[in-house]
Amino acid sequence: MRPVSIGMDLGTSGLKAIGVTAEGQTVAEASVSYPLLTPRPGWTEQNPSDWVEAAHRVLGGLAQKLRQGTWEPVAIGLSGQMHGATFLDKQGEVVRPAPLWNDQRTAQACAEIEATVPRRDLIQRTGNPAVTGFQLPKLVWLRQAEPDHYARTAHLLLPKDYLAYALTGQMATEPSDASGTGILNLGSQDWDTEIVQALQLNPALFPQVIPSHGVVGALKAEWAQATGLPQGLPVVAGAGDNAGAAIGLGLSSARPGLGSLSLGTSGVIFMPTQQPTPDPEGRIHLFCHADGGYHFLGVTLAAAGSLQWYRDKLAPGVGFEKLMQEAESIAPGSDGVVFMPYLAGERSPHLDPDLRGAWLGLSLAHGRGHLTRALLEGVALSLRDVLEVMKPLVRMDKLLATGGGARSDFWLSVVGGTLALPLARTAIEEGPARGAAILGLVGAGLYANVAEAIRATAPPDFEVGIATLNTDPLQERYRKGLRAVQGFKPGE
Repeated sequence: MRPVSIGMDLGTSGLKAIGVTAEGQTVAEASVSYPLLTPRPGWTEQNPSDWVEAAHRVLGGLAQKLRQGTWEPVAIGLSGQMHGATFLDKQGEVVRPAPLWNDQRTAQACAEIEATVPRRDLIQRTGNPAVTGFQLPKLVWLRQAEPDHYARTAHLLLPKDYLAYALTGQMATEPSDASGTGILNLGSQDWDTEIVQALQLNPALFPQVIPSHGVVGALKAEWAQATGLPQGLPVVAGAGDNAGAAIGLGLSSARPGLGSLSLGTSGVIFMPTQQPTPDPEGRIHLFCHADGGYHFLGVTLAAAGSLQWYRDKLAPGVGFEKLMQEAESIAPGSDGVVFMPYLAGERSPHLDPDLRGAWLGLSLAHGRGHLTRALLEGVALSLRDVLEVMKPLVRMDKLLATGGGARSDFWLSVVGGTLALPLARTAIEEGPARGAAILGLVGAGLYANVAEAIRATAPPDFEVGIATLNTDPLQERYRKGLRAVQGFKPGE
């Protein structure tokens, strides 16, 4: 029997599990989807019971595949969607459905937090201002809006940490996910007791913080019986989804200058750093990394999501390849057409849920190709917004491009020309589940530390040959970008 670590990623749309060898090879995988609840406009929730049911199915299916391949599970590592709030009573039972990372009900709670703890102090202590999607505002909201539920709440867990509790009966968290709650002190990598006291919260609500490769507990007998996995299998704390994906890509705070660019539904620039030095205005996020260091994270909410919306709503039945071909036939700058990709508000660097998207500068001479190219350029320029805030804070040499949008050589050439940074690809597609499995290898003792595991499992990368592109129109467009948010006029 050969050792393998199981990595589980508790995503927004489903749960994925993979088996990864000590050399970083994926040998089996399984996944299950579950529903997203939207009981009111701006609210997004899930039932934690759906996560548990999905885990039963996924682990059972994966265990069967591993037995067929003579693989011996040595640990389960966890990753998942950040910022969510699972409220539990004294018996560990769920109090209400869990609000998720993209839930927007907490604007008043954010204002209350920053009225108590000044925004600048909050940024310096936690790396971030009060953000509507974070866990702390959800807790303050519960106290305001549902006092009966708040009175019953004895424990507060992040989504993946609730799954660890279900598997082991033990409650714990780790720094990479906990730093996205809004109440973890980055310097100590533990709960900020002064903020807890200032907001008059009960410190007992928050679980123990252990290292990302630390063992939360052992797999309970009933889970072993239901899934076919070994009883007592170590369950490792793991990482938030972005940090987990970074571990899987080989991104370490000990390897300066190498980060990642994800062109998924949202666009994300991830850059590790060794020092917890936040942007003073909190325009990009600063979180703990799963290797003991830190990382910057900048997010534009509608990247490939903008393209998907455009195709579905305005070009139904037209393939993405056709749209890309039409866009490539248009000169850089889209003949003056500008796209603002704020279809879901914006995260970095504007932190404004009320921003909205637009095409500007349209004329009778423009066609579908212009609209498509402007959209691709608009997303690239929004990522440049993130880059400009990040560059003074951290070394940036190269980005590993991931996500569905990164499969397009043309879109990558637009993004690479706009960011003026080398881009590379890897063959790795497993994302956070892979990073969780690698952390599981450390927790099981196959590697002495996370840095050693990253060196052993980091995939090779291949720099993308960016086609020669006249980026002058985009650089000029960026120079006028701040005015573009208010309304750009071609030729201004």
